[in-house]
Amino acid sequence: MKQRIKKYIIYLALGLIMGIVCGLCGVVFSKTVSLVTAVRQSNGWVLWLLPIGGLISVFIYKLCKCENTGTTNVFECAQTEKGLPSGLPVAIFCGSAISHLLGASVGREGAAIQIGGGIANLISRAFKLDEKARRITVMCGMAALFSAVFGTPIAAFAFVIEVIMTSLCIAAAVPVLISSFTAHIISITLGVQPERFNMGSLPRFSALFVGKTVIIVIACIAVAFVFCAGIRLGKSIFKKIFKNEYIRIAAGGVIMILLTLAVGSRDYNGGGIDIIERVFEGIVRYEAFALKILFTVVCISAGYKGGEIVPTLFIGATLGGASALLLGLPIGYGAAVGIAVLFCAATKCPVAAILLCCEMLGFGCALFVVPVVIITFITARYRGLYGNSYDIIKILINKRKTALTE
Repeated sequence: MKQRIKKYIIYLALGLIMGIVCGLCGVVFSKTVSLVTAVRQSNGWVLWLLPIGGLISVFIYKLCKCENTGTTNVFECAQTEKGLPSGLPVAIFCGSAISHLLGASVGREGAAIQIGGGIANLISRAFKLDEKARRITVMCGMAALFSAVFGTPIAAFAFVIEVIMTSLCIAAAVPVLISSFTAHIISITLGVQPERFNMGSLPRFSALFVGKTVIIVIACIAVAFVFCAGIRLGKSIFKKIFKNEYIRIAAGGVIMILLTLAVGSRDYNGGGIDIIERVFEGIVRYEAFALKILFTVVCISAGYKGGEIVPTLFIGATLGGASALLLGLPIGYGAAVGIAVLFCAATKCPVAAILLCCEMLGFGCALFVVPVVIITFITARYRGLYGNSYDIIKILINKRKTALTE
């Protein structure tokens, strides 16, 4: 018992350490992304450098020996004995900064998870932690960076626990929660603004209101499938046509430039948080969600670094807002439903989806977000962005069978 208590105290200490370290790193990363985004928005000509930036990004990854390493590999690092390349935090930091500076349609939360996991893996090696402590440390790092960058500590905690979903999560729960809240406190203290949106007033409850909401949910589930399948198909097509990584990413940059010129708008370059804010202010374009899917699929398939979560929220907000406008519902309400459905359908993390909406929109939204997310999780049985479409009941049954067999 004394040994167990001693070990758990170590886990709690690791959670606090990772919260401090990753909180500070998250502040640097968040401010860097904000800075390069501001530079891009005031200097439209940098878009022309996107193919060159892609080449530099690939070179950095090769230099750091991180080729073919992404968010899924970080999840595997926390689930299994697989490690991560030592240079991953530097590579993804630089690659994401380049993507946001030059206008690739990517987010930052996926990058934050990779940076956090990579830093935690390095610290685990430095302190020669045992396997269980290493995996808990990696989970703490993932949650801490996500929390520091996005300003949603509870959702960050839930996302990591749900996406890893192993027996280790019981021991990791409190350390991960500590790391997430510690990083959040550090980030807001040092001036990182959490993502918050004003949903506005809710429509009056009625049978018609429920029917219209169901229509929005169905549309969002279908679009989430298109988005997830599009990324997988896009990666496959790009790899078949452009076998060389340098040519692949440069071609993707050229396609992005042509798409931007054809559309005549820079709204689909970068993550698009500003566009989400605009939707909650009542401004939405009907075609925005489809164009964001196209831009993001091209960038991710070509190899530009960043993440898919903010584009997912962009797609959900614009699709939900546009659908609400057509159906005579408040745009803010439709955007909130769209965000909840797209995040849940794409990540297969229902609890994290609920908590993310509650933290970004206010806990009052739980009244409609909870049923919407439950419907989505039950209905959207296709593979998500990270290939981790778990079934909680199936996992519990399998664990029970294993325990009985042993």
